[in-house]
Amino acid sequence: MQLPDEALSFHYQSLLWQPKPDEEWTPRVELQSQHFLTPQRLRDFQQRINQVRAQVATERETAKPGPAQAPLDSAFIDLPDRLLMELRRNPQACELTRIQQAAQRLREQTDRVVILGSGGSSLGAQALREALLSACHNELPAEQRVSTPRIYFEGDSLDNDALQELLELLQTVCVNPDVREERWGAIVVSRSGRTLETAAALRALRREAAEYYGSKSPWPRQLIVPVTAETDSPLRALMKGDGYRDEEIFAFPERVGGRCSVFSAAGLLPAAVMGLDVRALLMGAASMTRQFIDEPFERNAVLQLAAVCHLMSEELGKPIRVFAVWSRKLAALGRWYEQLVAESLGKQGLGPTPIACVCSRDLHSRGQQHQEGRRDKLILNVVVKQPRSAPIPIGMADRNEDDLNHLSRKTFPDLLEAARKGVEEAYLEAARPQATISLPALNEHTLGQLMQMLMLATIVEGRLLGINPYGQPGVEAYRRNLHRLLRAAPAATRASASPH
Repeated sequence: MQLPDEALSFHYQSLLWQPKPDEEWTPRVELQSQHFLTPQRLRDFQQRINQVRAQVATERETAKPGPAQAPLDSAFIDLPDRLLMELRRNPQACELTRIQQAAQRLREQTDRVVILGSGGSSLGAQALREALLSACHNELPAEQRVSTPRIYFEGDSLDNDALQELLELLQTVCVNPDVREERWGAIVVSRSGRTLETAAALRALRREAAEYYGSKSPWPRQLIVPVTAETDSPLRALMKGDGYRDEEIFAFPERVGGRCSVFSAAGLLPAAVMGLDVRALLMGAASMTRQFIDEPFERNAVLQLAAVCHLMSEELGKPIRVFAVWSRKLAALGRWYEQLVAESLGKQGLGPTPIACVCSRDLHSRGQQHQEGRRDKLILNVVVKQPRSAPIPIGMADRNEDDLNHLSRKTFPDLLEAARKGVEEAYLEAARPQATISLPALNEHTLGQLMQMLMLATIVEGRLLGINPYGQPGVEAYRRNLHRLLRAAPAATRASASPH
């Protein structure tokens, strides 16, 4: 498989400040000296971050972590390489082939697929769908979707109305299960098999499937595909009770957490159903892992990102991390990154607060705060150099009340780039630290690089903080209360919505 020579790059020079002997001391220079990093500080920090890289690299080889290390969900690091190697060695019986076969069945037999999952079990697939499929995908006719089913996401909240609206849609448009265009399927992803949001939504969908296909029909077993842990999973037990064989249930890899599961069946099966190139996705991720393990700091985007983020947060008082994506197609990636950072690093009273925004849209709201608000933010821009579609020209018009004729030769990408550069200059002038992750294009290969880079940098950052970036012990507190309250409270259902 030949891939283009495309690699993302990380640019952080705009947040470095180097005093110059003959430079006049101005208010701007004063602010930059207070809020920017010096090149020397970054050089001094390289020894420490190289030590942490060695620690993370060693952890990925730890087969059975001790109690002090647990949880140690570091298997995600080598997962892309492992899956690709299995494909080369045994293409007929490897995990990727099984994923492609299950995806092909859903693509050929259904016109709608519901992806059930919560948190990382869903956000990774949402990021892939939003970035790499048409924003209007579900509205396109089948021939323009190239036989890719319409995609829906559920099971990530306890919102009654949203789930009811999805069920009503299926009941309205799916009338005859003998017609392929009126069949629907589902992928249900839950590592533990116990996540309430996902389990409750699955129960509702199973009930709907039984009513639509019939309790004796083989369709539900063929069209509802589970991904869960190999052991101690109620979801696995439920599916086996329905007659599923072990090989029909995809295993959530051991020592891979939900928020780092996008390159497992949890993310790859939805991606394959969407018609995405999962090999290119994995190859991009694997190339980033090799860079992280082998390359020096000067050529290592993971180490550079982790160092900049850590020093800005812990030494320069910038605990707010603004993840500014310069494409609406990356909005879901921003939500995925928020969970990755918040759940990995928000422990022991430490960790940055991630905030995702979409530019240029949010320049009309948050832009004011970023420019003149508290100096507690690091802004991470994510830029795509080439649009996926043909550039739309502004064009000349007979009437010019909108005063755009002077831009007639410009395109929408030209306008976006001018806005980005304008913001970059404004932040530099105001001593607002920023760095930029630049993708040459938006495709499976570059997105694989980007997501693996962000996961690796987050793990490194956690070790720099002295915390365990794996696991989410704080989440268990609300879950215990939730289940206690549900057990104690009598059932309180309503036959219909309250009148307004």
